[in-house]
Amino acid sequence: MSTTHPTATRHRRNGGDLVVESLAALGAGTVFGLPGQHALGVFDALRRSALRYVGLRVENNAGFAADAYARATHGVAPLLVSTGPGALMTLAALQEAAAGSAAVLAIGSQVPLAGIGGGRHGYLHELADQSASFRGVVKSVHTVRTASQIPSAVAAAWESALSAPHGPVWLEIPQDVLLAEVDIPPVTQLDATPRELLPRPELIAAAASRLTRARRPVILAGGGVVRAGAEAELLALAEQLRAPVATTFGGKGAFPWEHPLSLRSWMEDRHTTTFLEDADTLLVVGSGLGELSSNYHTFRPLGQVVQIEADLGKLESNHAGLGIHADARAALAALVKAVGEDNEAMAARADHGPRDTGSAEKGGAVGPDDPAPATDPPGPPTPEAAVSALLARVHDRIAGQQLDLEQRILASVRDALPDGAVSCWDMTILAYWAWSAFDPRRTNALHSAQGAGGLGYGYPAALGVAVADPARPVLAVSGDGGAMYSIAELATARQYDLPVTWLIVDDGGYGILREYMTDAFGAATATELTRPDFVALAASFGVPAVRTSPERLRTDLAAALAAPGPSVVVLPARLRMFAPTHLDA
Repeated sequence: MSTTHPTATRHRRNGGDLVVESLAALGAGTVFGLPGQHALGVFDALRRSALRYVGLRVENNAGFAADAYARATHGVAPLLVSTGPGALMTLAALQEAAAGSAAVLAIGSQVPLAGIGGGRHGYLHELADQSASFRGVVKSVHTVRTASQIPSAVAAAWESALSAPHGPVWLEIPQDVLLAEVDIPPVTQLDATPRELLPRPELIAAAASRLTRARRPVILAGGGVVRAGAEAELLALAEQLRAPVATTFGGKGAFPWEHPLSLRSWMEDRHTTTFLEDADTLLVVGSGLGELSSNYHTFRPLGQVVQIEADLGKLESNHAGLGIHADARAALAALVKAVGEDNEAMAARADHGPRDTGSAEKGGAVGPDDPAPATDPPGPPTPEAAVSALLARVHDRIAGQQLDLEQRILASVRDALPDGAVSCWDMTILAYWAWSAFDPRRTNALHSAQGAGGLGYGYPAALGVAVADPARPVLAVSGDGGAMYSIAELATARQYDLPVTWLIVDDGGYGILREYMTDAFGAATATELTRPDFVALAASFGVPAVRTSPERLRTDLAAALAAPGPSVVVLPARLRMFAPTHLDA
């Protein structure tokens, strides 16, 4: 008697196999997602592939995990979801990926071909035009209608995601196409190499000329520098020009924090805004000078602006200047070369120019009875001294606001976090402090949701980073409100035994909104929250947890980060933000 299930048959390759074969051929090793009825064809194909699948409990969280994985690896992160509700649940995560230039390749299923086109056939999960929901969010939208289209469509979507600037894309495939048997050889090779976005030589020459002749050049480095891996080129250019460098919140880690030319990241500070405004030539690299990078649009440059930006829509979108549409790494490398050549040419002209022989040519050396030459007035401070003076002014401003608790807590987190570790921050008061005051100590080591600003990013993003490199501890930081978006992912952390320590700062509500509303209206509404016992809740998932205090935070957090697997540290604390300066501008 046969023990084979009566419905089991020898597998015949189908559209789902083409999807996973195409991803593998393009170099994917890991996919994130959550299965659904219409997508079962591709999920079934995963078990016949070498791709590693990481399943989260909510599609939006799967999107955040893919986002951070893409940022950490500088590569493409495939995200597999189903039709309708499953697809739409990814939109907030894809908006963050778009704002943060994360190359997420979202592949969703669709209703059967007969239901596409708005005919309202009443299929489960049916939308009149599912792809329309994504067009305003992602870089490109791709739709497959036959199995033979799948490899080329996956390759086109991959190339779009990885082209500068990186970003999310949406690809959808009908259920019956995923399930249909195919008579196509296995996909073994695909090419989706993106075209390099190189700067135009005449623009580089013009930018180099302006920078080498500037008396007060300053550089503002944004997230585009980090995404392009252009940190070495930025450092070389800054040291060539002796130009102070500020980094935006998205650009943290682009420039060494303790470097004598580092202005750090105090973007929400009038002293920093004025310093940037006073530059006679300001080089903006990988930033659109948006709201957070311009101190809420109070920045008004007095000198020339040179902007290097891979996103064409951001080029000169806020301030006029010499716009260079290019990848940050390619443009900075070209600038380093051009500035070096300009400096050599200027030095050669100086060597062959008229010599100033002083008083010897006017009647001999100065004698003891001759009047002493006039003393030149003191010159402007060196760039390094100007940076030091600015940071002292910022320090004095913060020190006058009685924010010792907040600074002690942030310092404890920094001290507890190993230098090689990565941190992922949700939209919470401690994260807003970190944007300005936290030293990441290495490139590509701090990720946050400051691009789109949605709640719930920190913990699933940390899971994505841990998947990318499970040998390195990862810290997630959330408030209690944001933590509730991601509680289900404690099960994910436990299932895959991911080394993520989750710091939850519990202040009983949406703390930053409480501050905003109280300042604006004199009282807060809808900000106070009933929340669980986070320690007991984590324990119910089999995740070790501890309740700490500001005094014990450094010790408890360091111990959690050093332990294998996931952990939770809960800090009851009510923090405040430093006073804004843009309201006084």
